[in-house]
Order: sequence, then C-alpha cells, then structure tokens
Amino acid sequence: MAAMATVNGVPASLDALQTLALMNYGHFTTMLVTDGAVRGLSLHLERLVRDCQAVFGARLDPERVRGYLRREVGVRPGTLTARVTVFDPALELLRPGADADPVVLITTRAAAGSTPPPLTAKSFTFSRDHAAVKHVGLYSQVRLRREAQLAGFDDALLVERDGRIAEGSTWNIGFVDGRGQVRWPQADVLPGITMRLLKEASGGDVTVPVPIGELPSMRAAFATNTSIGVRTVSAVDAVGFPGDEAVLDELRARYAAVPYDIL
Repeated sequence: MAAMATVNGVPASLDALQTLALMNYGHFTTMLVTDGAVRGLSLHLERLVRDCQAVFGARLDPERVRGYLRREVGVRPGTLTARVTVFDPALELLRPGADADPVVLITTRAAAGSTPPPLTAKSFTFSRDHAAVKHVGLYSQVRLRREAQLAGFDDALLVERDGRIAEGSTWNIGFVDGRGQVRWPQADVLPGITMRLLKEASGGDVTVPVPIGELPSMRAAFATNTSIGVRTVSAVDAVGFPGDEAVLDELRARYAAVPYDIL
C-alpha cells in the first residue's frame, strides 16, 4: 500500500507541507488501525487535544480528527499505520507566538507484518525537550539511535542525569524484577499509549525510579509503543537479561485483550 497524505480531509499539497518540512514545529500521534478500529482511540484523541493546547495554545476538536480518520482509513480492510500530525502551515519562524490555526495532517502506510526480534539498547545521558508532548522534533532521538546502531546496538535508551532510566528513543521501557513484578521507570517521559493501556489493565505493576545501576538485578526488560506492542529487550549496554517469557507473554496477552474502538 502506497503512503497517502491528507490535510483537513483533502489531498495534501506541497505548499501545505512546506512549513512542517522547513520549520518542523508541531505534534503527532501514531496508531494502528485494524479494519477501521483502534486500540486506545480515546487516549490518542486525548493526547492530540492536550498537546495542541501545549504546543499552539489552541483547542482541537477531537471529533473533527476522528472524522478525518474515518474518511481516510475507516473503510480499509486489514491493518495499517496512521499518523495524525497537527501543525500550522501559516506559522512563521520569526513569529511563532502568533495566533495559531492548526490543521490536521493524516499520513498512512503499511503496518509491519512480522513480530520484531529482541532489541538491544545503548544508554545515553539525555532528557528529551518537553518530554510529555509527542512533538515532531525527533532530531536528537534519531541522532542517538544512529550512534547506538553504529556502536552495534539496535536503539538508544535515555537516562536522566541522576542515573534514573527514562525511556527509549521512541518507546517506553519496562522491567521485570527478581520477584517477577513489572516495574515502570518513574521519570520525565512521554506517557505512551501502549504503556498507559497496559497500566490500566495492570495486575500489580508499579511505577518507581529504576537506577541504571540496578539493571543487573532485573530478570527481563521490554519496550512498548503502538507499532511494536510489547517487544523483548535482551540487553542494555553490556547487561543481558535472562528473560521471563511468562511475564512478557502475560503482558502481550493483556495488551491483546484491550478492546478496539471503532473510528
């Protein structure tokens, strides 16, 4: 399936996308759409509304976004990835404080068809700018991902200056401790939709600081986001995890049991 793009429900023009490409100011959410339905749709819409206020000081109508999504992907069979990006094509670099009138860009692409293999991560001391917002400024995360891959790892793990683990470059991370309990790092991170859904369906998960020095005591680690669901993390730096497939399989089952919302 070829990638497609619409702005406010009509095919995107080069002029409409120019500001986004050159200024790179906006926010987004990415979701998997299966036969016109989405896990955690209300959370995705809530994120867009909240971030639009934070980024532009403007109100975004969630039903408007839902209507654009329904028009674009609601009738397509199978599973695809849809990204909703909110930006203002009239915003100027010298006047970002001007009143904003954001538009809704929807892009679609084929979803990954296979289960990704276990992931290895290299740690970096780094805190994302405005971490609670899923904004389009991805340069730093991509740069660190590149550095990790050049060092022989798959991706980057972000660690606060005080040594607390935060999150991956574009994913949340969780751990299974020696007692088999799921631990989510307490840090300034993006509240990922998959992580939030898993927490809502929690069977006793805890959110606590996870210092990087405690990694050797962890039984397993996993990454979460909409595209990958729950993906095993096999190693961080030189620390490998023995694994606890029973707990990870339970997390995957917990996520699979989350009901879909019709667009």
